[in-house]
Amino acid sequence: MLPPIETIVENFEFIDDWEERYRYLIELGRTLPPADAALHAESNKVLGCASQVWIDLNVDASADVPRLHLRGDSDAHIVRGLVALMVALFDGKTPREAADTDAFALYTKLGLGEHLTPQRSNGVRAMADRIHRDAVRLAA
Repeated sequence: MLPPIETIVENFEFIDDWEERYRYLIELGRTLPPADAALHAESNKVLGCASQVWIDLNVDASADVPRLHLRGDSDAHIVRGLVALMVALFDGKTPREAADTDAFALYTKLGLGEHLTPQRSNGVRAMADRIHRDAVRLAA
């Protein structure tokens, strides 16, 4: 099960070695539920990522306050971990909260920009932009 984003941030701060952080990121990716064929639809594909990335963002309107439900997957282990960060950050937020959340700030706070390739950094930016666009659309 994917831990809350606050726990993930604390764990990153606790782990000093970047090889261990990469392993933790990969483990986070393994906590995502298996993707079904519907998630891998072309409409869920995130453009701008070097790896294959799929993100599906829906609104669960069954509660008093509508909340986002985010699913994601990737064909690369580390990128799947980055997708897991996005899921932990956005899943359960209202569309307005998600629209107001700066996902790239989390990426920077965790120091990932200094340790990932420029292609992966661009992929994180593409994921964050896609989620932000969808959240703004759903909040309207």
